[in-house]
Amino acid sequence: MNNIFDAIPKNLETESFQRLVKSDTVKIERIISRGHSSPDSGWYDQNENEWVMLVQGEATLAFADAASITLRTGDFVNIPAHTKHRVDWTTPEIETIWLAVYY
Repeated sequence: MNNIFDAIPKNLETESFQRLVKSDTVKIERIISRGHSSPDSGWYDQNENEWVMLVQGEATLAFADAASITLRTGDFVNIPAHTKHRVDWTTPEIETIWLAVYY
């Protein structure tokens, strides 16, 4: 048995990505941020849909063709494939823990 809060890295100079499950059609990741944001160089433009939930913390997501949204603990959003988006902000005081399902 595992726990989403186990083995959180002490050094978070960069975001932490941990694959929890992968099949031919689904991938589930735990992402841990602490004051991180997407690189200024561009947008995520993924081939698959992404459902993401904040297990802990807060974050702001920006979309190329829509308004930004702020997510708080427990909030989730479905991002359709090829929807350009980026992480503008995550809580710097505590870890923001994301559960991301790519399908």
